[in-house]
This record gives sequence, structure tokens and C-alpha cells, in this order.
Amino acid sequence: MDESGERPREQAGEQPEVVVIGAGPAGLMAAEAAATGGAAVTVLDHMPSPARKLLIAGRGGLNLTHAEPLPRFLARYGAGQDWLAPWIEAFPPAALIAWAEGLGQPVFTGTSGRVFPRAMKASPLLRAWLARLAGLGVALRPRHRWRGWEAGALAFETLAGTLRLRPAATVLALGGASWPRLGADGAWAALLEGVAPLRPANCGFRIAWSAPLRQRFAGAPLKRIALAFQGETVRGEAVLTETGIEGGAVYALSGALREAIAAWGPVELALDLRPDLPAAALAARLDGPRGGVSLANHLRRAGLAPVGIALVQEALRAGATAPLSRLVKALPLRLEAPMGLERAISSAGGLRRAMLDERLMLRDRPGVFACGEMLDWEAPTGGYLLQACFATGRGAGLAALAWARR
Repeated sequence: MDESGERPREQAGEQPEVVVIGAGPAGLMAAEAAATGGAAVTVLDHMPSPARKLLIAGRGGLNLTHAEPLPRFLARYGAGQDWLAPWIEAFPPAALIAWAEGLGQPVFTGTSGRVFPRAMKASPLLRAWLARLAGLGVALRPRHRWRGWEAGALAFETLAGTLRLRPAATVLALGGASWPRLGADGAWAALLEGVAPLRPANCGFRIAWSAPLRQRFAGAPLKRIALAFQGETVRGEAVLTETGIEGGAVYALSGALREAIAAWGPVELALDLRPDLPAAALAARLDGPRGGVSLANHLRRAGLAPVGIALVQEALRAGATAPLSRLVKALPLRLEAPMGLERAISSAGGLRRAMLDERLMLRDRPGVFACGEMLDWEAPTGGYLLQACFATGRGAGLAALAWARR
């Protein structure tokens, strides 16, 4: 490093230097790919330790990927399928499984097809991964916040002042904007051109519950339900919160719900509290005279849990006039807005495809590559998020290595 605080570009015959900004799954995979190819790699991140979001995700088992056939797997990325397909085909779920097992972390496939480490947490995998990276000579520099470019050099804010680097190639792996307290705060979006607004994905939605329902049932699970919106129906589970509803079935529809609310304002989501029971059978149980039976006990005959009974009662108090069986099969939930990025599992938006070439290199920044959740794609939960982050990280790392060696 010279007196100006800048590290000079490598001289002829030396290893190429690759800088990776961001120490999440995509960034660490980019670092591994470049270092395995012989590059001297430095990873810089503004957080005190790497992969914090990965560790939090691991508390629920760390869903690495999914075992469904690749064509169906790729279709989960919707509008991003064509963009992501080459990277995932080059590093498919089978390769990710082999990679994890190569770190001494055997995996298993659950009944849903989701793939997890047998340890059911992220920390053993991350420890083994960091040890591998250290063995490859990868340097990890925490508490370095990227501030963009100054006179052509990468500029970082550190505890010791400003650090400027001029690597042969750079990989940006800065994450999206969900769970910002874990590091992915989206601050990088102001430093780049062509960034689609970052929005919550795989998120819950706000509903104005009555005070009695909120006080009694916040945190209550809705099990074995179905949700329907714009002709798409998803079975699964959800959870009532003080301010709305969240959970796997909600997340599966969150993209369409978010965009509809942005276009039209509040929308109606249909909740089927008994998707396993045909409408005719439910009508026979519920739509006749109740006699002296209370409404709650009458609904209990249809197998509704207390939270389901409360939701039907809430709809009736709000003026719903449909027969009880129809309310149970299609209870209207008025979604006012998506929950904020601070509660979202992932984010939509990011660096637009048009800003990168087929190597994931920024068109206006030769030698700078981007990967992971900072790209403009989204996917449902189920292993698809991590798979795309790993695959694009690997692709960007290999492309950065090739650029540094050109």
C-alpha cells in the first residue's frame, strides 16, 4: 500500500487481486470461487462478523435448497427465471448439496422437498466454510463500510479512517434491504445507477383487527388453511399478529399482493379455514337453523379452532352477510399494506438486469460484478433464495477471476 493509502494494482506475474464487498452467502461464495482459482481475495463487510442473516435463517433449520426437478425449480423465479437460469444450471441444487457435504455438513430432504443440513442450524456450516476460506488465503475485513468510488478507487469507511483499494476485479454482494439490523440495509442503492426500488418480499401484511381480536389472538397460528388471490390458491399456515397476518401461505402470495396494493390500494385476500371440507358438506353443517346453539359452538361443529371462530365473528361484526359456510370457505381479509422491510424475509427490486452484461459485470463499471439479493429478482421461501444467492455468487466470483487474469 502506498503513502496515499491506496493499494496498487498487481504487477505482472503476481496473483490477481479480487475484492468482494459483502460477507453474506453470495459474497462468501464469490470469494471461494475466485480464491480456488488462485486469486488473492479480500472480503470486506460493514458488520462486525460475517453472514449474520444466514445465522438467523439457520435458527429455523437453514433451508439450503429444494429437491424438486430443475425445470419446476427454475419456474419459481417468475420473471427472473431467464436471467437466473444459467447461473443455477451451472451450480444446481445437487452441486449445492455436494458443496455442503464437502464442508462436513450432511443434508436431508424433508417431506416437502426442502433440503436442510442434518445439524438443522447454520453455525456448523459457517464455521467450516470460514475455515475453508482461511485455508484458501481469503482475508476477511469486518467493520469496513463501502462508500462508493473516489478517484477510481473503492472507498471504505473504517475505524481507522478511509481506506482506498484498487483491485483488479471487484464483486459487489451487498444483499437486499430486509432485516437491516443484520447488515443488509440497502444503503448501497444510492451509490449505483439503475436500481429498482427495494421493496419487501416474502412479507406479512397489515390488517386493522378489532381490539378484542388483536388482544386475544395476536400470535395465534392458522393451521391447514388456504389463501386465494387473483385466481391463485396456496395451502399452508399463517399467523395472526397484532398488526396483521404473516406466515408461509401469505409469503407465497406476497409478490402479487404487494404489487396489487401498490397499484390499487387495499385488496381483499380470501381465507379458507377448512380447505379439506367440500363446500356442500360445510353448508349442510352450518347453513341450517342453529336452534339455541351459540354461534361459537355452531362454528365449532365445523371443526373451527378458536381463532377461526373469532375471525368469522369479526367478519360478521364488520357487516358480512354471506352464509356461514361461504364465510368459512372464503373469509375476506382486507390487506392495507405490506409489512416493512424490517420484518420481511427478503426484498424485491435491486440492480436491474439491463445494467449488467452476461457475466454479471456492470456495463458502466468494467471489472465490477454483482450477485445475490442485490440483483433485481425475487423468489418464494423454500430454498430458492439461498440457491440463487450461492449460484450467482459463484458465477460472479469466477467472472471476476477471469477478468483479473485477462
